[in-house]
Amino acid sequence: MIKPWQILSSKVDADYKVFKIRADQAVSPRTNRTGEFYTIQSNDWVNVISLTADRQVVMIRQYRHGSREVTFEIPGGLVDEADPGEAATRELLEETGYAGKSVSLLGSTNPNPAIFDNTCYTYLVEHAEKVSEISLDTHEDIEVELVPLTSIPQLLRDGAINHALVIVAFHFLFQKNGYPQGPCSGT
Repeated sequence: MIKPWQILSSKVDADYKVFKIRADQAVSPRTNRTGEFYTIQSNDWVNVISLTADRQVVMIRQYRHGSREVTFEIPGGLVDEADPGEAATRELLEETGYAGKSVSLLGSTNPNPAIFDNTCYTYLVEHAEKVSEISLDTHEDIEVELVPLTSIPQLLRDGAINHALVIVAFHFLFQKNGYPQGPCSGT
């Protein structure tokens, strides 16, 4: 049976404002050998699938430095508050100017347990409507686009949506009992 490794030491190796690198010395319970492991420590994240009354998904396009390309995503960001739901409504409003009447948790996932220590929460905001202008950070450049919910499965199949955590978010949505009507079958 696989057991947790014994941690001999743990220290922050580097601090980069939005995340830290932690270095751990740990002993394998199987081999009794010591190894050094690095973990990216980050606040939890949120992703927001926001639907308008006419079942349009509020999507965003933004430049990502990691891939050096413009990606097609849903709003999201770091959780600064104790409640990820509050972060979801804040990020939706800041990045798109939209807000909704109903906010519910669809699911959560560990982005990559090999190197990250955080969780990504996916929220559904229904009956969203434009209530303000977007309010971007100085290092954000975002364009808002409304997409019919029925178009999402094809965008996923075509690779137009290729951000792994956005794909997981739509998986949560499509797996929700009886929701949505149609896109689960690709119609």
